[in-house]
Amino acid sequence: MDFSRDIVLENSRVLLRPLQLTDFEALRPVAATPELWAYTLTRADDPISLATYLTDAMQGRQQQRRYPFIIIDKATGQAAGSTSYYNVDVADAKLSIGYTWVGEEFQHSGLNRAAKHALLRYAFEGLGCERVELETDSRNHKSQQAMRRMGATEEGTLRSHRRTQGGIRRDTMIFSIIRPEWAHLRQTVFQQFEARAGV
Repeated sequence: MDFSRDIVLENSRVLLRPLQLTDFEALRPVAATPELWAYTLTRADDPISLATYLTDAMQGRQQQRRYPFIIIDKATGQAAGSTSYYNVDVADAKLSIGYTWVGEEFQHSGLNRAAKHALLRYAFEGLGCERVELETDSRNHKSQQAMRRMGATEEGTLRSHRRTQGGIRRDTMIFSIIRPEWAHLRQTVFQQFEARAGV
């Protein structure tokens, strides 16, 4: 994966483009809900933490550890949140999708699923991945349900896996989608986004 390249992904519902420091103002009102950050590794619900979040995301891209996107709702043209590729492993043809958050007003709208469609489609068809992983805090039942609804398989729990807010070590639940499952998911879970999908 070429981290220096500006990757733009879209389908009928969502546009994902590389996250930039200049997205601060567009994301500030969307990120300002404390509940969004209850189970994330860091917070971004105030101006200082959001600026830190954006800076960390940019550094992650420069260091080829993370490729962050801004999520744009095509229906309104508004910034709705952010998501990323990370743990990109070219040799083993796999990566992770995460660092995902969507503003409260865009939740339960299909936007997050549309973003996952665009990311999965490019991972499997553009990057040649054989496996895509997703992880979430074991306490985040809402996220786990969303992963199951989009066809990801729960693989297990990694105990005391990562340091999270307040210095707590969280247990992490791992989900995955593998290449043989993608063709079926395209025509079922993600079918509504397939007609005018583009990269």
